[in-house]
Amino acid sequence: MNSKNALIIMTKNPELGKCKTRLAKTLGDEKALEIYVQLIDYTAKIAKASKADLFIYSTDTLVDRKRWESPQTYFSIQSKGDLGQRMSTAIENIKHQGYEKVIVLGSDCAEINEQDINFAFTQLDSNDFVLGPALDGGYYLIGMKELSPTLFSNMAWSTANVLSDSILRIKEKQSSYFLLEAKSDIDFEEDLERKGYVSFNL
Repeated sequence: MNSKNALIIMTKNPELGKCKTRLAKTLGDEKALEIYVQLIDYTAKIAKASKADLFIYSTDTLVDRKRWESPQTYFSIQSKGDLGQRMSTAIENIKHQGYEKVIVLGSDCAEINEQDINFAFTQLDSNDFVLGPALDGGYYLIGMKELSPTLFSNMAWSTANVLSDSILRIKEKQSSYFLLEAKSDIDFEEDLERKGYVSFNL
């Protein structure tokens, strides 16, 4: 353990026809794969620059670990189940290792940077949870000091109500939370035109 902060990245191998499928509907599988590779390269760069130990949770064994490797990087395989079950299990595993703060981040938000991640960890000094609202109604980041399975069970993932339902569950627990700046994942071709994104080669 190099830090008391743990950053979990949920990712998967870049495979043709198996990533950024909504983007592929208009740009094609090859271009969607190319963009996904750029996304995970960017995510790896900012994650390694953050002040946290890095845990890469992939859907299966990574073919290429080089982009993620650093003295503070560790690799694991995601558990079975839906996204909520996989995130909850990953957080539980990390908490059992003694980390005080845990943040979960996907690998398809190109607006976020290492300063945003470090700021999110700082907000956990005075809040129980931190959430990064996504413009589609979900979230691109979630962080906490204690595992809360109720935030992940029976959630309708990939819907416009994920963030609002999560906040409602936090309020029901009478816990505190902090909302970061709203950002967008790259899911559709028009997302690539948003200001603040890293440059993508189309």
